[in-house]
Amino acid sequence: MHLQLGETTSQPVWVKFTPTLNQITDTDSEKNPLILIKSGVVSHDGQRGYFCTKKGGLVEIAVVEPPRWINHGQPSGANVAAIADIASTREVVYTISSAGDLYEYNSKSKPSWKRHIWQENKTQVSSLIPSKGCILHGLLSGDHSESLFLLTKEGTLVERRLHQRKWKWIDHGSPPHQNLTSITPSLRDESSETSISLLFTTSTGSVFEYQIPKQLGTAPNNQFPGSWGNHQHPLHAKVARGKPGLPLQFGRTLFALDDGRLAELHLAGLGGESAGPSLPQNFRRKASTKYVWTILDSPQSEGWNAEYCTEERGPRNCMTGIKDESKDSGITSSVTGRRKQSQEQHYYLSLGKCNELISSSEEYNLPDDDWISSNFRLRLMYEGRSFFLVTVDGLIFEHVCIDSVWIWLKHDSSNAMTGIVGNYNGSLFMVDTFGNVILREWNGNEIAWKNCSDMRKGRNVVGGQPWDRLQGITRRVTTEDSIFFVSQNGRLLQFMVYMRKFKWKDCKNPLNVKIASIVDQELFRENIVFVIGRNGHLYQYNKVNDLWHEHYKSQHLILSNFPGTVIRPMSKSLSGSLFMFSKDGGLVEYNWNTWHEWNWIEHGTPYKGVTLVGSPGPSFKGNQLLLIGSDGKVYLRYMDKNAWKWKDCGYPSLKDKTIEADREGEINEENLGELMFRCDPKVTSTRPIQFSDDSAIFELRDGRLAEIQVVEETEWVWSRIIGTPNSLCLQNYWITVASSS
Repeated sequence: MHLQLGETTSQPVWVKFTPTLNQITDTDSEKNPLILIKSGVVSHDGQRGYFCTKKGGLVEIAVVEPPRWINHGQPSGANVAAIADIASTREVVYTISSAGDLYEYNSKSKPSWKRHIWQENKTQVSSLIPSKGCILHGLLSGDHSESLFLLTKEGTLVERRLHQRKWKWIDHGSPPHQNLTSITPSLRDESSETSISLLFTTSTGSVFEYQIPKQLGTAPNNQFPGSWGNHQHPLHAKVARGKPGLPLQFGRTLFALDDGRLAELHLAGLGGESAGPSLPQNFRRKASTKYVWTILDSPQSEGWNAEYCTEERGPRNCMTGIKDESKDSGITSSVTGRRKQSQEQHYYLSLGKCNELISSSEEYNLPDDDWISSNFRLRLMYEGRSFFLVTVDGLIFEHVCIDSVWIWLKHDSSNAMTGIVGNYNGSLFMVDTFGNVILREWNGNEIAWKNCSDMRKGRNVVGGQPWDRLQGITRRVTTEDSIFFVSQNGRLLQFMVYMRKFKWKDCKNPLNVKIASIVDQELFRENIVFVIGRNGHLYQYNKVNDLWHEHYKSQHLILSNFPGTVIRPMSKSLSGSLFMFSKDGGLVEYNWNTWHEWNWIEHGTPYKGVTLVGSPGPSFKGNQLLLIGSDGKVYLRYMDKNAWKWKDCGYPSLKDKTIEADREGEINEENLGELMFRCDPKVTSTRPIQFSDDSAIFELRDGRLAEIQVVEETEWVWSRIIGTPNSLCLQNYWITVASSS
């Protein structure tokens, strides 16, 4: 796309340039039938654009009438992974291959592609990061030198300098204990005759400035070490790793934060949220050399996610920044007070504090052997009609209603399973006893099984997404549809599933923290996966920009490693909450609303001596949450007149004649004692499932299942007991088991 001013109006208009075969002049012997662009760079005169294609080639568009596409191909035996920069004084494009080698393309030379050799004077330079670099001219006083600054995979700064027709590698290193991740050229101060500055983001979320002196030619080999300055980061915020900044003008540069917001690094007295692009009349350039940070809130970062600015919510939000205040959306919160009172709730933990907690509590949350079984034994297939159960022996059963009759179907597999970690478009993703992800899907009229962990970059897993859908919110099918898993070594894995174009991606993990479980995948925020680290902290992963962010909380609050659940009252409002358990068995809410922003709320437990076990949920009606107590009862946490309350829903009783049970004959006084001895109707800690919009299914301690339904507002009653092949209770032999292959 190209933005230009209209012919009859001063309003900007978009012009679409689509690279098609009949438009491309192919200078390579291999013609590419499909040109997909990955990234690009515009020449300094604005007349040419160079783009890196997804297949590793270099294409050019000349912005003349008519526009003309040129395919420059790729270096022999290599590809184009990134365009480093374009030399303004010479018609040369510098590229970096995926192997980390530097190449230059010059259409006027033979051959057109040339590789820059790494080794000079027996000094080996580390391979480069395929990323944007920066060209500076005239670092040598009175000389037409050209310096290309690049980053290595070790996080250091190197320079490829052209001086008097000779090339030289210069290693500038990095600040102590820092890894550089991106380069940002700062706009020059023409009045400065001593130095030129570059800005760098680091892996710790800080910004460093490297001041390079303009050389006078008196030092040997013209190598002058620059000086590093640390601008750190905004208070309680971290700069996005690997994302270059945007220079606005001298002394002002914008950077992306890892939570989606923006921050401006600017000279004191110049810039900030209320400052325009022009210099203030009373600003003296030499008056201040101190840089300060200003955080810029934008509609896209409302709730720390770009979901606010979408077509569904209206394009006017994107342009004017209108917020969905609680009074407009009809949503109230139990938290009182003004916005400033909760401002500290979304601060970040500093890196030092984070590391201290990791070293002391990293191991307490390691998954147990029955982790998958206790959290993913049950999975909904079709709402109100079918769900799956994995037994303790690894067998797979489906409870399905056929012609108004409920039956059990057994699904045979070659491996024993431990749980079901996802349901996408009728296909189930299971985990076997070895940790492999096994896909069960229909192939015509047959059921097919596929080992997804055997695919390229596949891994063994210990967990997945807790919920496939959210009540009242329809999940749209997109080309980016994925299912996320937790690997055995504590990393987040993304498995793309759209149109069966399966592909694994390693999303890694927060710095120095292994992941314990997934709290929520894209139900609370689009493109955001919330996870709990094994240190008991809450993190989020943005699948669009691959950024990790840590959410602040009080140090005394340590989260359990169990999955969480979401309450979101209205689909068109971002207000809502994540519910999790604390390590000591209390209910914890992480609430977002426009007025208070993020807030932690500790709900505690229903009664003294009763803790909450398993995982929270499911949730209903945007204000009700079902929970399992350590006493084997189900408890309801619900909102009533802007106040949270507890209700004891108990457990199903064998004496309750209103409960439908899978049995033959009546329970009488003679066999009741035997049933009571062999059956335990209390609820176990297995994570329940939402069966319909008004019911949920729990597992009982004797292996049976029980369904609970809402009959009035907050009145929940047990409606039926379901005998299972997994039950030790005598009633299980009344179950009809049919086998299917």
